[in-house]
This record gives sequence, structure tokens and C-alpha cells, in this order.
Amino acid sequence: MTDPTDAYEEYRVLLARQEAKRLRRRLLTPDTPGTSNAPDTPYASYASYAPSTPGTPGAPRASNASGTADAQPLHAAEPGHHGADDQRLITESLALITPFPGLIADLYTAMFERHPYLRGLFPESMAFQQAHLERAFRFLIDRLDRPDEVTAFCTRLGRDHRKLGVRPVHYDVFEAALVEALRRRAGTWWRADTEEAWRRMLRRAVTAMVRGAEAALAERPFWDVTVTGRDERGPDLAVLRVAPAEPYPYRAGQYALLQSPQLARAWRPFSLACAPRADGELEFHVRRTGPGGVSDALVTRTRVGDPLRLGPAQGAMTLHEDDRDHDAVVVARGTGWAGAKALLQDLARRRVPGRVARLFLAARTREELYDLDAVAEWEARAPWLRVVPVLGAAAEDDALADAVARHAEWPPSGPVFVSGPPGLAATVRGLCARGLPADRLRHDLAAAPATTPDTPDRTSVPGGAAA
Repeated sequence: MTDPTDAYEEYRVLLARQEAKRLRRRLLTPDTPGTSNAPDTPYASYASYAPSTPGTPGAPRASNASGTADAQPLHAAEPGHHGADDQRLITESLALITPFPGLIADLYTAMFERHPYLRGLFPESMAFQQAHLERAFRFLIDRLDRPDEVTAFCTRLGRDHRKLGVRPVHYDVFEAALVEALRRRAGTWWRADTEEAWRRMLRRAVTAMVRGAEAALAERPFWDVTVTGRDERGPDLAVLRVAPAEPYPYRAGQYALLQSPQLARAWRPFSLACAPRADGELEFHVRRTGPGGVSDALVTRTRVGDPLRLGPAQGAMTLHEDDRDHDAVVVARGTGWAGAKALLQDLARRRVPGRVARLFLAARTREELYDLDAVAEWEARAPWLRVVPVLGAAAEDDALADAVARHAEWPPSGPVFVSGPPGLAATVRGLCARGLPADRLRHDLAAAPATTPDTPDRTSVPGGAAA
């Protein structure tokens, strides 16, 4: 019998060999106008791994003496298929294969049964990963008729997944497991055209993810940081200050994924709570959302001097050069104040005399508000800032959008930033319904963690949205 450790080591050696070949190809084949070294298909960099036949779960293929493979890679979504047509087919199939938790459980069961070594890429608890994968599926299905949005989202996702050890071979295996789960759920009612629509949707996403990772090849996947300060702002909330070992590039308003060594392979996003500083230190506001997750480790078990890992800065909730010529609106709820605080620091540096910023600080209860001394300090020394507290029912969904529209110049001529949990998506829709132009709206709500007190806040791969 083959030792599974030996099989996994062989798998790692093959991956390393393929990676070396790809790097050599990139170095020896410079880009020319109209060409690119990015793979033409999502699986081109690791052709030695592919499903043996359509619909058969993927498995490592044997390589020859030179390290090349006899198998042909899968191809990206076929040309000529419009996203709206696939969207219709997939939407019609949902009644057969949902609820999503059952489909996703079957998917991972199939994947781990056939490739047990992949289980080591994931956190111990799969609950949060499964929730994020459901959100990713819903995102893709809802936007199949908007390919630019899908490409942009998945490109960022692929760039970020580098630090988790995701390789194109994993998408091979993931696709095969998804098809097996779809067939199992739908039974005899499953149709070939619907299956192909699901495959095309996944391959569109994978193509963008792999190209995003390839384009970021020279970028660092993570930074080592050390905790230099820790302040408790409540029983379940801590403000952490960290110092990177090397310079960390980012812009005010962005977020990054943090990992604690206490939870291997588990990452969670947090807004950077400061604009870039001369001393290079960073600040994060962490609210504990439940036991056993990253936020729990950071709030209850992390001390000054402890090491952490930090992923690359991400997000589009940033100031543009021409924003300084307009008034700004910042809407923040909960620890969304962290991103708002960084934006205010950036606004203070860039502002033009006469321009005003309005901060809408929302909370369900007064007890949820924190860092009030910092808010009061801002009000005292920044005459250009207007702070509008919004509490109780008025801080929820469409009511919050109504409060913003009533207290700000509407529609605004400048940017509107929305910082906080995914639930603020309803507020964003309310703002748009009240006439806010889409090009003035900035938020990263799709990246915010949607945890509940009973759900560990973990993030992993493949295929799941980065939390």
C-alpha cells in the first residue's frame, strides 16, 4: 500500500516542477505588443492535472521523464455563449439542486473523498468556507449577464488566493466535484445543456482568477507583521496596532486579510483604520463575532509582540484625485468606522478649503458606538466635518439611506463611501434608488464577512469568495 504522505509529496514535487517551467517560460519569452504570457486557459500552467473525461472527477496525471504531461488541459468557456443564456439555464436548475448548503456539502464530500490531501488546504471548520462559497455562487449567477463585473471580481479573488496555496489544478478538481454534486442532487432530471452552462460559468470565473494570480506573480502574497499595541474598546472589541517587517503599500479606505498563527489557513478581512503613516504602523478594529474564529483569536488571545500575517491591500473604497474638489459623504456602521477613520485622515490631507465632509455614524444601539473620543476629537479640530449619529431603526437598511438623503446635499456632486458589514448592501440599494449615480458610490461590501455569533469566521479555497 502507498503511504498517503508519499503520494502527497509526489504531488508537491510535480507542482513545483510545473511552477519552475512556467517561471522559466515567462523569463525567456518577453511580452510583445498584442500578446501576453498569461495562460490562454485556466489550466494551462498545470497541464499535468486534468479530469480524465468530462464529468469525471479530476486526478493527477502521470508525467513523463521530462516532467511534461500527456493530458490536455481543459479549456475556458467556449466562445459564442452569451452569459444571459447560461444565467437562464442555471436559474431554472436551482429548484433541482438547492438549497445551496446541501449542494456545497456534496461538492466537498466528493472532492475530499477522491483527493484526501486537499483537506489540508482548508481550515478545520468548513462552515464559514461553505457560507462564502454560497455567496460566490449567488454573485456569479446574478451577474452572468455582466461579464465585466464577474471578471473584475474573480481577478481580484485569484490574486488574493495565491497566499492560500491555490493552484490551477485545484480548479480542475473543484469543477469535477461540482458536476458530481449537481448530478447527485438533480438525479434523473439533470440535463446536459444545464450542466454545460454551470461548467461555462465556473470556467469564466476560473479563467479570471488564474490570470489575476499570474498578473500578480511578482507581488508578495503576504507580509509578516508584529503586534505593537492592543487596546480593548469593549468586551468583544479590540484595536490592534501592527508593524510590518517590510514596507506595506496600501491606500486609505482599503482592507486586508489577517491570519493568526493560532488558526492555520484561516483568514479574515479587516479595514485598515489609518491612512499610510510615516512610521509604517497599521491599525485594525476587530470585533469578536463568535467562538473559534479569526476574530476570536485576535480579540481574546493575541498580545503585544505576537506575530500575524497580512495579505495584500484590496478594495475600491478610496479617494480619487478629483474628489478633493467636491463635498464627500461617509456612511459607517459598526467597525466600518475603521475604514471611515482612514478616509477622514486622507480627506484632511487632500481637502480644498470650503469643501465639507459628512460622516453618518450608524448603530442599532448606543452601546454599539465606540471610539467616541476619536470622533469628538475630529469634530473639535475639523470644522469641515459634520458628524450625524443615526441610531436605532433609522440605522437599518432603507431607513439609513433615507437619513443620508435627508441630511446631505442630494444628489451629491462628490463621492459617497459606505463602510461596514454586508447588511449595508440594502442601504446602498436605497441610495441608488434615491438617485445616487453609480460612479459616485464606493464600497467593498462584497468582501465584508457575513458571520453570525454561532459561525466561526474562517476563509479558505478553492472557489469561495475571499471574506
